[in-house]
Amino acid sequence: MSAPYERPTLAPSLYAYAEGLRASAPDAPLPHGGLPLPDGAYPPHDPAGGPDGSGGSRGPGGLGVRESRLAVTALLLRLLADPDPERAAVELERMLAATPVQERDVFHAVTDLPPPGDPDALDRARTLGRCLTRHGTTVHAVAAGLGLLARHGEPEDVPHLRVLGLLAGLDRQVVTVLDPLDRKASALVWLVHRTRRTEPRGFVDALVAGDETTAAELLLSLPTSPRGLGPEHARRIAEAVGLPTLLRREPDRPDLLAQALRLLTRMGSGRNYEAEICRYDDAVTLYETVAARAHELPPLLGHQARLVTLALGLHSGAAHLLPWPPGRRRDVMALLLGAVREPGTATDRDDLRRADWIRRTARRLRATRPVEPSGAPRLRIEVAVADPGDPDVVETRFLVDGRPLVPEAFGRGPGESPEQLLASGALRARPEPREVRLAEAYCTEGCCGALYVTVRREGAHVVWDGWRRPSGPARGSPETPAYRFDADAYDAEIARAERDRSWIWPARRTAWLISAGLRERPGLLTRWGLRRGWISTDFREPDTTVVTFDGPPLTADGTPDTDRPVRQYLWRLADDGTPPEERAAAALRRLAEEDPRGYPEPPG
Repeated sequence: MSAPYERPTLAPSLYAYAEGLRASAPDAPLPHGGLPLPDGAYPPHDPAGGPDGSGGSRGPGGLGVRESRLAVTALLLRLLADPDPERAAVELERMLAATPVQERDVFHAVTDLPPPGDPDALDRARTLGRCLTRHGTTVHAVAAGLGLLARHGEPEDVPHLRVLGLLAGLDRQVVTVLDPLDRKASALVWLVHRTRRTEPRGFVDALVAGDETTAAELLLSLPTSPRGLGPEHARRIAEAVGLPTLLRREPDRPDLLAQALRLLTRMGSGRNYEAEICRYDDAVTLYETVAARAHELPPLLGHQARLVTLALGLHSGAAHLLPWPPGRRRDVMALLLGAVREPGTATDRDDLRRADWIRRTARRLRATRPVEPSGAPRLRIEVAVADPGDPDVVETRFLVDGRPLVPEAFGRGPGESPEQLLASGALRARPEPREVRLAEAYCTEGCCGALYVTVRREGAHVVWDGWRRPSGPARGSPETPAYRFDADAYDAEIARAERDRSWIWPARRTAWLISAGLRERPGLLTRWGLRRGWISTDFREPDTTVVTFDGPPLTADGTPDTDRPVRQYLWRLADDGTPPEERAAAALRRLAEEDPRGYPEPPG
């Protein structure tokens, strides 16, 4: 054998095969993506053909996804009545091998089965699941067993599932089964298959080997930048090491505390398809641990910014929705903000911007007050700007009786920008109903949906109802009630939010004023045959205002070439220290005098 795990071994089951591979090379690093499956683990008809296959929605036998799942459901319902689960397991594996279906459809068909009607049926289902996972010789049979254990698994199944999870092609199903049983084991399986970079692999190998001391030391070297570590990756790392317990065991390690702060901040990031902080069972404990020791952190700019980020999430982000004991969330916020010190002298432009953000955001958070109960729901609208060191979208947040609306009602992306909702007057209530998009999924609306509400004035009230979430997943959408706000209070809050400029910085203010000017004078662009696009600041360079517009390109003599496709143009205006009002006025004057398609591109 030229390398560990290179040659498949003969094994009576996938579980025994995986166990044998690990026993044959217990100290060898696991390959990225897990242990290779043996030959024959996938039946010849499988449309995907392997763990990395990309089979379509219809297999060679002509079964689509729905038909495949119905076929599997029919098999299972018949065999679950068999009083001999071992015999049923053998029969199911044989029949699945003859059914053109992908293992993911097998798994989902089984998890969608109605629950057993009596304790004996439940015991049969659990025993059948164990027979299939421990003795199954094909991925399809094991996937069926995993589907049963996803509904009926118990802690005693964890060791076997952990071994199966080391195999390529089964990790997603194993993680689904392990999540409610053992988050630490589930996180380990997830990390084995998702960790690609060289630095974290040693950390993962130490976890697999059960070497907690080495894993704790290697934890300190893990990259925690936005590019190096996503929110789910941060959550899985925290789960795998038991981060709150590790902090309690190592109370004199400010370096470990600082890494916990980074991981907690990454979990709270909105740059994901779900709010990972709400999926982390130990979130409240970790928040409390970090907040109680925040004063021990060195006064570095990055630490200060992360403390403010955590406080902002507790105030109006998804972390607000964690199961906090009464009053404890505000206590933790106070501890975090109490540890934020005045940023030191900075000379670097990025550090200056970050220090200014820390001052402004901490000041706003310290000024917040608890919402007192009242007869009608109370609406508060705030604009949330992320730490410039971890850039994110600028979003509009809605607090109803102090509770964040978008994370609770939608949870798949941030609120719309203040330009879309506040500068445009979209939230102003009128007698005629108007639908407003409050939030869009982190990817796009067409992929994972959006959150819409209908706003209308009704006598002495403003009503928000008619909630709509197009294109999103069918499951998991909470029922959002209709809100009836006092009309006078609502109008006053909208007016206050539209006037509020405490969140804005010069380049963004310039963009806001240019947008307002073009709304008032649309002819500045239409005279050149152009249509206005988005106007904001550059995501990576927030001190640069970006004006976009669409239209046909120019010919060599400077006239529009209407025979060529329309293209998008970007006009970038770097902040030169001129007041935003003067810069916006100058930009609008130039648009009135010159076709912007002829503006020179800014130097790269």
